[in-house]
Amino acid sequence: MINEYYILKHGNQEGPYTHTQLMDMGIGSTDFLISPLADGPQQAADLPEFREYFISVGIYMPTPQNVATFWWRLLAFIIDYIIVIVGLVIGFGAIGVFIGLTHRSVDFESPDLDLFYRVLFFLALVAYHSTFEATTMQGSIGKLICKLIVVDPDGYRLTFGKALARNFSKLLSSLLCGIGFLTILWNPMKQAWHDQVAKTYVIRKGQ
Repeated sequence: MINEYYILKHGNQEGPYTHTQLMDMGIGSTDFLISPLADGPQQAADLPEFREYFISVGIYMPTPQNVATFWWRLLAFIIDYIIVIVGLVIGFGAIGVFIGLTHRSVDFESPDLDLFYRVLFFLALVAYHSTFEATTMQGSIGKLICKLIVVDPDGYRLTFGKALARNFSKLLSSLLCGIGFLTILWNPMKQAWHDQVAKTYVIRKGQ
């Protein structure tokens, strides 16, 4: 029958199942299926009839067609950069008010605090991006506005640990005048160095 599929698990063939039954079972993108319309076993994500199903459950398989371009990622970064700076300014403003009320004296413009500000800003960016990438949003507010999400090689949402590793790896991408970010321009899957290290992809939804 044309609607019969078989699942390969541990070398064994299970089935037959219909297309609807497989979706009700919560078929995974990396599960191998024998399809009546394909030659040999294939991953479910490679079968076009399951594409809409995976998207509906939040699984976006990275392909050369749907990975986000450098310019979309740059726009999202600019939005996020502004958000983090505004957040830090508000935070420091609140601290300044508290210090004023307690009659303490702190020179926020001291050159000795420059490194502290840089480290704090980087850590704020890491925490901000990692937290949002591990939520159902799968990306920061800037990425949400630009319809971008971050996924693993199988199209799934990142764990917080993987998101944290990805964002700390941005230190690597920032080396040599940021060439690690510019690799998005010529990499076939539009990956920066930190994406390659963490094995992640930035997808533009709707592509």
